[in-house]
Amino acid sequence: MTPVTGRAQPPVARLLMSARPPAPPPAARPPVAPGLTPAESRPAGPGLLEPMLPALGPWLAGRRWFDARYAGAALTARAASVVGEEPPLLLHGVVTAHRPGGPPLHHQLLLGLHPHLPARLEPAAITCVPDGPWRGWRLYDALADGTLLGLLLRTLADGGSGPGPRLERAGRFPLPVGGVPRPLEAEQSNTTVAYGDRVLLKLFRRPEPGPHTEVDALGALTRQRCTHTPRLYGALHSDAPGAEGLVLGLVEEFLPDARDGWEEAVRQARACLDGSCRGVPATGGFTGYAHSLGRAVAEVHGSLAEFFGRTRLTAEDVAEEVARMTARLKEAAEEVPALGRYTGRLGTLFDDYARLAGRGCPVFAQRTHGDLHLGQALHTADGWRIVDFEGEPARPAAERARLQPVLKDVAGMLRSLDYAARTALALAGPESGDLEGTSPAQRLRRLRRAHAWSVRNRRAFVSGYASAGRDDPDCHPVLLRAFEADKAVYETLYESRHRPHLLPVPLAAVHRLAGTAR
Repeated sequence: MTPVTGRAQPPVARLLMSARPPAPPPAARPPVAPGLTPAESRPAGPGLLEPMLPALGPWLAGRRWFDARYAGAALTARAASVVGEEPPLLLHGVVTAHRPGGPPLHHQLLLGLHPHLPARLEPAAITCVPDGPWRGWRLYDALADGTLLGLLLRTLADGGSGPGPRLERAGRFPLPVGGVPRPLEAEQSNTTVAYGDRVLLKLFRRPEPGPHTEVDALGALTRQRCTHTPRLYGALHSDAPGAEGLVLGLVEEFLPDARDGWEEAVRQARACLDGSCRGVPATGGFTGYAHSLGRAVAEVHGSLAEFFGRTRLTAEDVAEEVARMTARLKEAAEEVPALGRYTGRLGTLFDDYARLAGRGCPVFAQRTHGDLHLGQALHTADGWRIVDFEGEPARPAAERARLQPVLKDVAGMLRSLDYAARTALALAGPESGDLEGTSPAQRLRRLRRAHAWSVRNRRAFVSGYASAGRDDPDCHPVLLRAFEADKAVYETLYESRHRPHLLPVPLAAVHRLAGTAR
C-alpha cells in the first residue's frame, strides 16, 4: 500500500494519423502525393518513434512511472500519432519494453516536437531528432508544455480521428475544455493533469487491454449517481494498429477544494499526540471524519453491488484465495526475513478463513475499490469522495478485476488509519527536531496516544460503515483479521522495496495480528 500520501480556446485541432513539420520555403517544400492534401500525405505509424528510441530508453528509466526492473531493456515502438497543424506538435506514442524472464510492458508517451525549443522548455528536452520527418527538431516531455496539454483535451473533446487516443463518452455531460492545464505531482503509475478547477485527465502510463477496473467502476458509479465519487466524463482508447484495445486513461470531474484524507489524518493525529488538539480528547481528533468516511465507503459498496451484483463464494473459491494469500506470504517472507517468525501464525489466520467458509458460513464477493486507503479519500464541503479504483498496481490486471469481499476494502482502510498514527508519531519524534520529545517519558506518552488514536478511529470507521446499513465488519472478525494480515504482508513487501525506513510500521501490525492467532 502506498499512503498517498487539481482562456480563451484556440480552434479545435484534429487528431491526425501523422504529422509533418510546418512547410519550409517553397523551394524546399516536400512533394505531395497526387490527389492528396499535405496533411493526408504525412507519414504514419510506429516508425515515427523508431529514430528516437535510443534516447527514449534512458529518459524512460528516470520516470517515476517506469518499472525500474526494465531499465536498459530493449524498446519497440507499437503506435504513434501526431496532434497539431503547426509547432509545437504533440506526439502520442506507445512503446513496449522487453526483458528476459519478464512480460512485455507497454508505456504510454506524451512528447512534444518543436523546431526551435523555447528556453522555458529546455529542462524538458530529451533529444534532437536524428532522422525522419522531423530531423533536427527537438523532442521533449509534453507535460512541461501547457499548449500541448490544452491541445490534447480539445482534440479529445472534439472526437478526434485517426489512430491516436479517442474519448469514449460515459454520458451526455459536456466536457469543459477551457481550463488552464496543470500536471499534478503525487503520481506513480499514472500521470494526472488538472484543467482549471473542473476536469482531471488521468493517463495510464502502463496501459493494458480493456476492460479496465477503474473505468468500469467509475462509469457504473456515475450512472448510479453516487455522490461519493467523481463524475466520469469518458475513457481514452486506442485504435492504432499494434495498440488496439488498450485503455489509455480517463477524464473525470476535478475536486479542487478537496482535502487529502491522508494528510488530514496525519495532521490531526500529530496534533493529538502533542496534546494541542482542541475540543476533543487527546486520543480523539479524527473520529468524526472516520465515522463519516466509513459510511461513505459503505454507500459506494452498495452502489457497486446494485450495478454489478454480488455472488456467494463457494468453499472452493475461498480455498483458492487462501492458497494465493499463503503463497504471497511465503514469497514475502523469502524477501523480508523479518516476516519469517510470523508465517505460521499468519497462515493460521488464513486457514481460519478457509475453515469458516468450509463450514457453510456465507462469504459474498462483488466489485470493490481494491486498494482503499486514506490517500484514496478526498474530503469536500459536502462529504467524502472516493477516488482511484484501479486496485493495487503491483498485482496483475486479472487479479485486480476479481470479485472480492468488501471487507478487503475495510481492512485496507483500517491499515491506513494505523499508518497515519505511526507517521504522526515519527513526525513528532526526535528525528523531526522536536527536542521536547527526546525524554523517555514523552516518547512513551506519544506512543500510547498514537495507539489510542489508531484504535479510536478504526472503531469509528467500522461504526460508520455499519451505520449505512451494510454488514457490520465487527460481526466478521475471522475474515477481517485474515484480510488485514494479508494487507500487512503486502505493505511489508512494498516498504522493503521502496521505503525501508517505514518497514517497522507494517511489521508492528504483523506482530499484533499474529498474536491473535489461536
